[in-house]
Amino acid sequence: MKKILLPTDFSNNSWNAITYALQLFKDEICTFYLLNTYTPGVYHVEYVLVNPAQFGLADAVRETSIKNVNEIYEKIQKGFKNPNHQFEQISVFNTLLSEVKDQVNKKPIDLIVMGTKGATGAKEVLFGSNTVHVLNQVKCPVLAIPDDFNYENPHELLFPTDYEIKFESKHLNLILELAKKQTARVNVLHVSYGYDLSEFQERNKNILEEKLKEVSNIFHDISNQNIEDAISNFQIKNKINMLIMINNKHSFFENLFFKKLINHIGFHLSIPFLVIPSKISKSDETN
Repeated sequence: MKKILLPTDFSNNSWNAITYALQLFKDEICTFYLLNTYTPGVYHVEYVLVNPAQFGLADAVRETSIKNVNEIYEKIQKGFKNPNHQFEQISVFNTLLSEVKDQVNKKPIDLIVMGTKGATGAKEVLFGSNTVHVLNQVKCPVLAIPDDFNYENPHELLFPTDYEIKFESKHLNLILELAKKQTARVNVLHVSYGYDLSEFQERNKNILEEKLKEVSNIFHDISNQNIEDAISNFQIKNKINMLIMINNKHSFFENLFFKKLINHIGFHLSIPFLVIPSKISKSDETN
């Protein structure tokens, strides 16, 4: 059974991410965890040090959170009722990042699906600060769904890489699973700048070719484009439905790309973005 965490701040963007997850995994047996974290708008150190239930303000905020999470659940039952799916509702006094880390470690969670922006997300910001923190700090795959993205089956997956990571099963299991269940093709994209691959990169490319033999795949090599342009152009020309990357902090390519993504410099994400950490809590124990 797949365990999927669905953080919500009750914004339209978070509801859109929830409905995407329900449709993507409609044929799979899943437990979805509807999570809302809350902190009173103004609070003193005592709130953190003492049980917040003792304070009237925290009580009111908690009740509102519980009520709103239940309304999300009822909305799901009306529009997306599915015998394969069960739900747990979680309202908790905590920051989102801290609680997501706790849930990932306790459950353990297979995937987090969340919106790219929060309730107060400015139009010019690509990712809300909560999404950025989760992408960077949680050792669990995160699928970020853009604002107003209408669900479509992900038949074409784009996987850019510089081959600077030794690919292991824990990095590729989710990609392979998606490709098989969605009858999707994996488009591996490498951007080159006139240099041959190093021995390390060649080995990693060979590993990736071997592991992707189970599914439809094409390896593409594009020269002399910056990575954002290469991805944007490829995405438009090939009707890509999902962008997938491994957040490997040892890789210059991924570091540069993530930095630009987070700073939203001239890059517009219009499709779901799956980020797989190079270290995954659940898989690290078995891989």
